[in-house]
Amino acid sequence: MRWVALTAVAPAAWGANYYVTHEFLPPDSPLYGAALRALPAGLVLLGLCRQRPRGVWWWRSAVLGLLNVSVFFVLVYAASQLLPTSIASTVMAVSPLAMMLIAWVLVSERPGIAHLAGAAIGLGGVCLMLLTGTGEVSVPGVLASAAAMLVSSFGYILTKRWNTGTDVLASTAWQLTAGGLFLLPVAAAVEGPPPALSTPALLAFGYVTLVATALAFAAWFTGLRHLPVGTVGLVGLLNPVTGVLLGTAVAGEVLTVQQLCGLALVLVGVVLGRPTRTGRRGGSRTPLQPAPDKHPTRESSTAIPHEDQGTREQGAAPTACRDE
Repeated sequence: MRWVALTAVAPAAWGANYYVTHEFLPPDSPLYGAALRALPAGLVLLGLCRQRPRGVWWWRSAVLGLLNVSVFFVLVYAASQLLPTSIASTVMAVSPLAMMLIAWVLVSERPGIAHLAGAAIGLGGVCLMLLTGTGEVSVPGVLASAAAMLVSSFGYILTKRWNTGTDVLASTAWQLTAGGLFLLPVAAAVEGPPPALSTPALLAFGYVTLVATALAFAAWFTGLRHLPVGTVGLVGLLNPVTGVLLGTAVAGEVLTVQQLCGLALVLVGVVLGRPTRTGRRGGSRTPLQPAPDKHPTRESSTAIPHEDQGTREQGAAPTACRDE
């Protein structure tokens, strides 16, 4: 459960990021907004881990940086400017199903019944929160958010597949740095000089860079390494919960009874996807290996429970007997 708690830092930070981007960052500079979010965060993590890519990780960092950072950040920035906080965050909640299906293909991780049920219930909650009829919804904004969800889901599973044996903090730093470097020349060519930033915008970029990017992505990729994809995807449903609650409490958006029911369904979906403890009976028991040329003394044997003595004697048996 500690990995679930750590992973939950990411969607909570991302849910708040929609509000910060919508309220404080310049609306007409999505490329610079994405670059200023990614590159400083990557450099901060590089300074912490002090590792550089080696071998295949040069091109892997480029691919993951393009998917998880460059394309994803631009689409999220655009969606945050075009949609209310609650709707922009809830569209992303379709990602658990997308992640489960992609993980089934790429990492042979078949989704469990509980995960699928949690995703279906969570999707029902998302629909209740979206179909409120409280105002017009920007179609380009919804399309941008949906595209961001698909691109990031594919990139996250690639990260899980490639991250085996690699330091999570280092690979996260490489992705963010590569993505930021891709964005800078494109932003200069398309948007011209960087936008002038006010003090609130600079503080907002501080949150977006350090909390919603550096900390959040390190927590998210750590969760992907230690938890099933289905569990991580369902923890991501806390993104719309945070976005809706923050939009209601701070931005003055109306929270209807229908949205409250949707939030309840989303939380039920998260609970269904929680990891279960592995049983310790049967095949999960690992036989003890004997210490060479050492036998327990009379005093130590009397202090060992009867069942443990049998286990140790079994462990001291010849290899052929243990294999049999």
